Order: sequence, then structure tokens, then C-alpha cells
Amino acid sequence: MIATLAMPSLRGATRAMSLSVVALLTCLGGSLAQAQGGAATRMPLAAEEAQALLSRIQEAARKLDYAGIFTYQQGELIQSSRLVHMVDGSGERERLEVLDGQPREYLRHNDDVQCLVPERKMVLSQQRRADRFPGLLLGSPAAVTRFYQVYSEAAPRRIAGRECRMITIEPLDKARYGYRLCADEQNDLLLKAQTLSGGNSVIEQVTFTTLRLGRDVDGRLLESRWPYKDWKVQQATMQPIDLTAQGWRIPVPPGFVQVSQVARILGHNESVSQLVLSDGLAAISVFIEPFDKKRNSRQPHGAYRRGAVSVYGTRIADYWLTALGEVPSGTLEQLAKSTEFVPPAAPAPVQK
Repeated sequence: MIATLAMPSLRGATRAMSLSVVALLTCLGGSLAQAQGGAATRMPLAAEEAQALLSRIQEAARKLDYAGIFTYQQGELIQSSRLVHMVDGSGERERLEVLDGQPREYLRHNDDVQCLVPERKMVLSQQRRADRFPGLLLGSPAAVTRFYQVYSEAAPRRIAGRECRMITIEPLDKARYGYRLCADEQNDLLLKAQTLSGGNSVIEQVTFTTLRLGRDVDGRLLESRWPYKDWKVQQATMQPIDLTAQGWRIPVPPGFVQVSQVARILGHNESVSQLVLSDGLAAISVFIEPFDKKRNSRQPHGAYRRGAVSVYGTRIADYWLTALGEVPSGTLEQLAKSTEFVPPAAPAPVQK
């Protein structure tokens, strides 16, 4: 009798629970399908349309006022940063505060960047192009469409509470990675960017988790919380160089072009030459320094990778070459193994 009387209540509770689970799974299913990409149809964009889209994304990063927190994930590493960006009559102003680990803060006015190092009460000052997230391009969008195919999805996604348009950028060869982006539907600001390996697995990603735009951005957020005005200022020392004239023969991977060649003074007070290459999206840096047995023997030889960043180190003549960039390790290995150093001939003595 007790069992008989209890059965209707048990069945009712079970049915109610089942309906709740179905509703929950239905709700979650929509969110998960959206987060994982779902089965939305991708449409390839013509070169002109893709170039225009990439240009709008880049312009949004430079010309809009925005503030928020974004997370950067590389393998098991997850790091959060607070970003404030505003434009006034003097150009771009930006403050980037790293929220995890050692305190670091970057203050940028156009291409002038100050890195605040609180534990040393030091300001590192240098000039650098604005290529941080949510910036995207390192060169001309026309260069990108020669070596990548750009696709767009019609179904909107949602990042940081805002609807965005999913864009996939697939490489046309194995010398570079692919990318998956989500750009704001209203203003084209990049809200999320993922770097993809050959199997379309995510090896690195950065995404806004909170975001304010336009009039909601308070200009006072550009002010540093550190009293850095009296800190020691260290100016980065750089000068243009010509590596070819110095005897270096460095093969440039297809699609990459030279961005800069400079000599830098690094921590061990020796001059290090740096060549920067880019295909418009990815960048490669080649560092060349005099070989030091004690220092360079502790550095990894050959190829290794951390997230999307590949590194290849090797000795060439009396120099140590380190190539690094967000490209497959095979691209750097081919570059490093094909690099040659041919000392320039001494000038002929002047005949009297």
C-alpha cells in the first residue's frame, strides 16, 4: 500500500526532473553549439570584400573608444589584462594593465610606448607599432588575400554580451597558421581571435570578457595607478642596419616581406641585430648576436614551440641566430637552415 501510494508522486517528480534536464540541455546545447562553431555555412569572400573587411577591423581598433578586460590563453597559461583605448586630438592613447603575475603596465601614445616595471621603479620607453589585440593587421590587407582565403558566417555569435560576426582565415600553404575571428556586428571591433594549427585545433586565443564602448569609457581610466613620474627611465636603443651589406643571406618565406632591420642593445649590453618579417597577419623576428659559449649553450638548439610561438636556434659561423614567430616550426627551421653568412670582402687598398 505504501509503495502503491508513493508511485504517482515518484513518477511525477521523475517526469518533472526529466523535463527540467531536457530544458537545461536544450538551453546549453544552443550555447555550446554557438561557442564551438556549430554547423553554420561558411561563405568564401572575394579578395576585394575580404580586404575591405580586414581594413574595417583594423580601423575599429585604432579609431574607437573602448575599455574592457580580455583573457589570453596559450596551452595551460591563462592571463587577464585590462585595456583602455581612446582617441583625441593628439591621436591614440592606450593603457594596458596585466592583471596576473608580476605587475606590468603599458602606456601608449600613438607609437610611443612606456612599460612600467613597479618592482624596479623603472620605465622602459620605446617606439612600437600598435599591433596588439584588438589590432589585427601587420601590413596591407591585399598581402593577406594572396596567401589566405577568408570566409564569413552569416549566423551571428555572442562575445562579451555583444553580437559578432565569425570570420575564418585559412592559409593556402603550410608556411603559416589559420585564424578564427569574431568581429562586432555594429562596429567591426575584434572581440575574439583564435590561432589555428593545421588540424584546425586552437593553439592560442584572446577574447574580451567585458567591454564598454563610446561614451561609456571614462577618460580617467587612462591614468596609471603607479606614481611613475620619478622612476628611472630606460630608453630602448635602436639604429637601422643593413644585414645584407654585413654579409647575411636570409631567405624570406613566401608571402613575407621585410618590415624592419635594426640593431638593439639587450640585457647583456651587446648589440643584437633584429630582422622583422610579416605576411600581413603573422610576424617573424630573426635575432643575430655574437656567439657566446657560456650564454648560448644554455639556449635550446633546434626547434621548440610554446603555444602559437615557434622558436629555432642555431649557430652560424661565430654568431647565434634565433628565429621566432607565430608560424609553424617548419617555416622557421627552413629559414634558419638556409641562412648563410658570407663575410664581406675587405676593401682593396688605395693605389698611390
